[in-house]
Amino acid sequence: MEPQAKRWKGMACDTDSWVAYPVLSDEQSQDVELIEAFAAPIVNKRETSRLVRELNGLYPLNGLQHVKRVRAVKDKVSHHPLEVLLCPVSDAPDAEGVSIETLLPSDAVSPDGLGEPFLVKVPARPPLTRPQFELASQHWPTSFHEDKQVTVALRGELFSPPQKARMHSYMACALAAAKAARELGMEAVGAAVVDPATERIIAVSHDCRGDHPLHHAVMVCIDLVARSQGGGCCSFDRYPACRFTSAASDVIQTAEADAEATPQPYICTGYDLYVTREPCVMCAMALVHSRIGRVFYGSVSADGALGTKFKVHSQKDLNHRFDVYKGVLARQCENLNSAHEHVEGSQDLR
Repeated sequence: MEPQAKRWKGMACDTDSWVAYPVLSDEQSQDVELIEAFAAPIVNKRETSRLVRELNGLYPLNGLQHVKRVRAVKDKVSHHPLEVLLCPVSDAPDAEGVSIETLLPSDAVSPDGLGEPFLVKVPARPPLTRPQFELASQHWPTSFHEDKQVTVALRGELFSPPQKARMHSYMACALAAAKAARELGMEAVGAAVVDPATERIIAVSHDCRGDHPLHHAVMVCIDLVARSQGGGCCSFDRYPACRFTSAASDVIQTAEADAEATPQPYICTGYDLYVTREPCVMCAMALVHSRIGRVFYGSVSADGALGTKFKVHSQKDLNHRFDVYKGVLARQCENLNSAHEHVEGSQDLR
């Protein structure tokens, strides 16, 4: 491939114009689900330890271990400093009128130190992200085991300026390929596979469905990566913008330096994919089978399988999952699609 400096000469690299946000699983991105429970004021703080112990025996809060049993009352006008969670409404005895006596059998929990019960809402599931935690905590105190990388990513601060500059150049490479496809009358979609360990572009591709209906840009790119490893099943030599870097020279150098040469990865293992438009289901599953490490895409697609219509990358029953980020050079990638629609509309009018 041509030197990177030559490829990007004259191309602006405004990394402040876009942010790469993570595409999280449904569990991580869904709204906080709440269920109703009974709580009661603790009017005598000295009874707190006993009450918690006895309540844990009667109502162990199965499935709600993330919910804290006791909360402090922040209302300064309140006459009691603490409130305790008694039980979910679904676990309460089916009796006429709810009272401490009906909720707490005297042989299991002594109601001394408790006021009259009242309804509250508590989170049904443990929060997985800080936004979920903050919403859940507005209703009742909740335990939270934070994934700080996800928190930083949701703020759009996961990647440093040097990292963003490299990401910008990789997506710009995919954009250039997409424009080449558009000039050939094909879909304006481009892709690039990068080895993040060496910062080397392994393959660049664009939509080639003029040859075959399955030759989406991502499928072509995966095949080109396979060709770089001595495999692959198709030839895209007649498309100058579709190209790959052979790994043979690297393997020879490694073998000379070390008798045990580093084995080739399985297709895209550990690699990053940059694609101008969100992949479809077929391409997403191909990325699963090729063991891609991360996927970065610019614009969303109505039938997209990595965040919009489906989230293939986070399916728990698959044998490989990967991280996905959207928004890299989003405006430029969206402009590709709008330009394509404009050209099609103009042709329809003729």
